Amino acid sequence: MHSLHIGLWVVVLLVALALLFDFMNGFHDAANSIATVVSTGVLKPHQAVAFAAFFNVLALTVFHLKVATTVGKGTIDPAIVDHYVVFGALVGAVLWNLITWYYGIPSSSSHALIGGLVGAGLVKGGPGVLMWSGLGKTIAFILVSPILGFILGSALMVIVSRLFFHSTPRKVDRWFRRLQLVSASLYSLGHGGNDAQKTMGIIWMLLIATGYSASNDSMPTWVILACYLAMGLGTLFGGWRIVRTMGQKITKLKPVGGFCAETGGAITLFLAGFLGIPVSTTHTITGAIVGVGSTTGTRNVRWGIASSIVWAWVLTIPCSAIMAALAWYVGRAIL
Repeated sequence: MHSLHIGLWVVVLLVALALLFDFMNGFHDAANSIATVVSTGVLKPHQAVAFAAFFNVLALTVFHLKVATTVGKGTIDPAIVDHYVVFGALVGAVLWNLITWYYGIPSSSSHALIGGLVGAGLVKGGPGVLMWSGLGKTIAFILVSPILGFILGSALMVIVSRLFFHSTPRKVDRWFRRLQLVSASLYSLGHGGNDAQKTMGIIWMLLIATGYSASNDSMPTWVILACYLAMGLGTLFGGWRIVRTMGQKITKLKPVGGFCAETGGAITLFLAGFLGIPVSTTHTITGAIVGVGSTTGTRNVRWGIASSIVWAWVLTIPCSAIMAALAWYVGRAIL
């Protein structure tokens, strides 16, 4: 009875840590879904975060739990997962998120979590525990998602420019201020559908590892609801440091550009969600914004800012893996 009590205490603590990560994911990535609507002046900041948070939570009615399955069962061998591995993974991811938020760098919460799992898994069981079927897809999409965002964002911008070639700038602006609400809502849906599921995967992994759930059970409803709500709340308190980088520093956006960037990003996220691939919403929208900016000439993109963001992408998995490996040792000592 005493050991079960200890077990339950540890599980509750780790679920709370996972939901804190989820909250931070929304907080950190709020910029992705609202930077374009705020910087184009379509919505005021407080309206934009409430709008994005609502669609983050609404995503639970749209997406199947494929991404959660990839994170929970397709990253590291579930057989080696215990509460120490989950603790290490979450602490590594949370620390990396805090560092990048503090410096206003739009890095990926998703890849921080994947890196955390890899780091904690490696110190527990060595390279053999890595599951390359799921990891390979995730790593490939570090390149694929921003490139796809770039291609779709720039292609949409070219198509829209052709279609509205004879319209006055004022008329185009009026139309796309309205349409941006549609594209922002789709992007926030895709964001919620992909990112909230990563935390579900971790909690599910923990419940199975500690015997509170069987591996063939379906995901508990409370886990699904808690993760979507935690992420929605995080978005509601959104991270303004990153909004500025995403919305204004990379390239100057008008409503038509914002619409094309968000739609290109949303298509990429929906595709990844239905394929069960955990992608970075940050990578996706950055690629789309750069794609839109580059259609009016490469000089309109501040490549220095874009390249510093790319460096953060490259470093996210290894840095969060190192932090998670160290946190695993700490967890062994204190849990």
